[in-house]
Amino acid sequence: MNRDEIRGKAEKAKGYIKEETGEAINDPALEAEGRGERVAGKLREGFGKAKRKVGEAVDDVVDEVEE
Repeated sequence: MNRDEIRGKAEKAKGYIKEETGEAINDPALEAEGRGERVAGKLREGFGKAKRKVGEAVDDVVDEVEE
């Protein structure tokens, strides 16, 4: 797991808490802010996963060339 994946997961968790809190206290602005943070976190996590997979693919190609 890389830094982007970890930050994405943290951002999603923070957004979830804000969204649920906004719903509980009937604060639509806080709820919307939390929803936005969850989406941003999901995107960042996906970017991190893609970056990791590309790195792994490059490592595999280098290993094949070295053999």
